[in-house]
This record gives sequence, structure tokens and C-alpha cells, in this order.
Amino acid sequence: MSGNILRRYRNLAGVLLKDWRRYERALSASDDSYLALCNRNEQLQSAPDGVGYRCEWQWTSDLHAPKFMPTLGRRLLQRALADHPIRRASSRESLSETPEMSFIIGHRGTDRLPQLLATLESIAGQQGATVECLVVEQDLSSQLTGKLPAWVRHIHTPPPSPDMPYCRSWAFNVGAKYAEGAVLVLHDNDLLLPADYASQILEKVGLGLEVVNLKRFIFYLDEQHTDKVLSGKSEITDEPPLSIMQNSEGGGSIAIIRNSFDRIGGMDESFIGWGGEDNEFWERAQSLKVWPFGYLPLVHLWHAAQAGKYQASNATTSHYQALSAVPASTRIARLKSISGGELSGPAGWKR
Repeated sequence: MSGNILRRYRNLAGVLLKDWRRYERALSASDDSYLALCNRNEQLQSAPDGVGYRCEWQWTSDLHAPKFMPTLGRRLLQRALADHPIRRASSRESLSETPEMSFIIGHRGTDRLPQLLATLESIAGQQGATVECLVVEQDLSSQLTGKLPAWVRHIHTPPPSPDMPYCRSWAFNVGAKYAEGAVLVLHDNDLLLPADYASQILEKVGLGLEVVNLKRFIFYLDEQHTDKVLSGKSEITDEPPLSIMQNSEGGGSIAIIRNSFDRIGGMDESFIGWGGEDNEFWERAQSLKVWPFGYLPLVHLWHAAQAGKYQASNATTSHYQALSAVPASTRIARLKSISGGELSGPAGWKR
């Protein structure tokens, strides 16, 4: 028996002995006990109102047990989406009033166009809130013209140089300048949202909160499952997820009051390329009134990994580590002195 097979059997035995019973109890309960599922070595802090949990550890983690008992992952996915279903709509009624919330999505190229369009459908399916969506396309020539739903606002921002890597921070800052909603949602182009996502954010904002992170679990679909969901041949809950992420914090999707976004300097456009900008932003956001207790599910559609994501010597990771050593107040002051979100290019770009 090979070492990999032996390790897998040992992990499965561990899940059966130490995890299966607690998963079974949580998934069979009539309440939302399943939201408290985490790995054996992890601790969660319950929300003050009893709805949602904050992860008491740094960085993201994947649930261990569903990787070795996929049926647990599928049942958790089914339960989460039963409580908070995803509703995809092809269009949204024209706004007759200023939207309460603006979803901002950055995008480049055509590889993720199917994922983007599905994401837009889940935003169009929001209930109990008036929302708009801005897609900020960062490409030399527009690849999205004529391909987005009519209700979506399209902003094309050609990079100042053909060799400039994608800058997520620049896209969000540009979108924030054009957004009409009092609440901004900085959202990725591959994440499907439950239909009550916007209304739940507005409920927290109504309590005086400035930054709202409601993500509890992000369910990652594999390539084949994603293809079947996008083509309409399969439902999201028909198959187990590839993995289930916790503790995404500022990544993927985060809501913030637009005035508060400006008050902490917006996104840092010195992050050119993949990674680090969401962690840095989350650190500065801690100076505001934050709700970090997640209870909503999001679904991540598969796509090829971003260039440089798995490089050991990722330049943006090193950049984040250096900035993280600087007090957040100092970073905020620096960013507020810079004119970000300019259509001419990111403030951090150097030829």
C-alpha cells in the first residue's frame, strides 16, 4: 500500500472516530448548529446576537472532515443553501431611485466570462434591497462590450502599460468613484451569492456598523461540477464541493460604507498582481465598526488559478508583509494623500 493511500485511510479513520458524530448532530439539528462546525484544533467566537461566528485564528482554512467524507460536505452545502438559497435572475428591474448598495466587480479577459455572468445573475436575484452592479474591466481593449446584462454598468479602464499585471485594488477604487449606493460591496467575479446577502448586509449597516463580513462558508466547486452548473445540467447541491473555506475575512466579498471606505484610504493600488491587497485592506478596516461574524454561504465557481498565485516568492505577498509592519494609521494617512481610482492607471504603477 502506497504512503498516500495509507495516509488517506488514516485520515478517514480519524474523521470517523473524531468528527462524524459531531457533524451528524449538527447537520441533523433543526437549528443552525451547522454554522459552528470547524476543525478540531479551531475555536469560534459566537456573535453577540447569537447569529454567526467569528474564526479565532489567522488566515483561511478548509474544513478537514468533508475532504475525506465528501457526503458531509454535500450535506453541509445542501443545508446552508436550504436556509439561504441562491436565486439567479437574467435581469433586474431598472432602478427608479438611488440604489442602497453598489456591487463592484473587477474583471479582465474572457476566460472567466461564464463565471462573471453567473455571478451577475446571483446579484440580480437579490431580494429585499435595491442594488446596482458595476463591472470594471481592466484590459487594453474591451472584451465585455455587448456581453453584459443591460442593468449592469460597464466601466472600461485600459491599463497604462500592456505589461501591467491585473490590479484588483485599482478596479475597486475606480468602481467606488462611480458607485451610487451608500454601501459598497467589493466582490469577486466568481462567487455566487444567496438571495438575502444584500438585505442581511443592510440590516447590519442599519445598526451603525461600517464594515460587514457575513461569509461563514465558501463552497468551492470543482471544474466538472462548475461546467455542469453553468450549462444548466446540474444543480449546485447535486455533488459534493471540492473544498469548504472558512475565515476569508476581507477576501472574496466584503461590504463597507462608502464614506468609511474613503476615510481609511480605499484600496491600496500599490498591490500590482495577485494577492495581499485584501489582507492589507482588512487590517485598516479594523479601525472602523466591524461585524466579523459570518453565517451566510457563498459558492465559488472553478477557474484556472491566477498567474503567480502559487509562486513561493510572490512579490505581492512580500509587499503585504512589509506594509503590515507599518501602523494602520500611518498607512491610512498615506493613502488619503494619494489620488486613487484614476482612470489613467493605478497610483502604485511604475513602468
